[in-house]
Amino acid sequence: MKICVVGAGAIGGYMAVRLARAGHEVSAIARGPHLAAIRANGLKLVEAEKELVATDLEATDRIADLDAQDVVLLALKAHQITAVVGDLPVLFGPHTVLVTLQNGIPWWYFQKLGGSYAGRVVETVDPDGVLFNAIDPERLIGCIAYPAASIAEPGVIRHIEGNKFPVGELDGRDTERVRMVSGLFEQGGFKARILDDIRSEIWLKLWGNLTFNPISALTHATLVDICQFPQTRELAATMMTEAQEIGERLGARFRVPMERRIAGAEGVGKHKTSMLQDVEAGKPLEVDGMLGVVVELADVTGVEVPTLRALYACVSLLNKTIQAERVRIKAAPLA
Repeated sequence: MKICVVGAGAIGGYMAVRLARAGHEVSAIARGPHLAAIRANGLKLVEAEKELVATDLEATDRIADLDAQDVVLLALKAHQITAVVGDLPVLFGPHTVLVTLQNGIPWWYFQKLGGSYAGRVVETVDPDGVLFNAIDPERLIGCIAYPAASIAEPGVIRHIEGNKFPVGELDGRDTERVRMVSGLFEQGGFKARILDDIRSEIWLKLWGNLTFNPISALTHATLVDICQFPQTRELAATMMTEAQEIGERLGARFRVPMERRIAGAEGVGKHKTSMLQDVEAGKPLEVDGMLGVVVELADVTGVEVPTLRALYACVSLLNKTIQAERVRIKAAPLA
């Protein structure tokens, strides 16, 4: 099967190596030193005590170099998608499936959804509805990426924990193509159960991302540190309580109790969240996709979220500073 991973970063690279090693024809869109390293040495995945290297995948920074695929994995961050949306049709054949792997509320959240919010554009992650109008929702399969991974160095992905990638149709149907995607992921060694309510699962993952990512970016603390420090554990719980009310007003169900969700984050250990990794690398932060969009949905649903607004303001200023000053902020030991 022909698979293109658009955005072969930590999660996309993890999936690319596993799927290539399972015998599929994989291409990867990457940039800069990461792309150069993949071209020179293949893409390496470090998992516990073993290393897997995919040397036969095609790596490029130009989507136009490729042709129609069977499956496209869109593994870019929310704020990166608009820049490539015009190039994506090159990858589409009549039956190509586009699997979305973004953190947070996706641009398609209100597509193929009934009720009073049906067809609404999520402006925070899709200003002016560019993605809403450019990408046919009939192509889409939603996916939630639960694993933790990082780019250890150019061309090298380090897997930290987790292998769950649940998938679902936007309208919750059990279709042949969603079963195909689930089976494909399972061939790569992932767990990929089929969901009949993908939006509730999006909220379950986002529940952690909208709290632990901004707190870690501002404090430079790992997941276990945030969860074991009483004040930040309480802060996380307050943020999650505000977010839960929004999700429930939109029809989402939270199948896991809050304390269990916090305990799950604590169990990951000394892991730096993706937002903290970006702070240390001087990259733009996924602020709007993880937190700003939740504030937007609070306005839509009429929920008061003072704590979420405060964290959003602080981490937005941090993001502005990183980009305006072109700096990275990383702790260094005292001499």
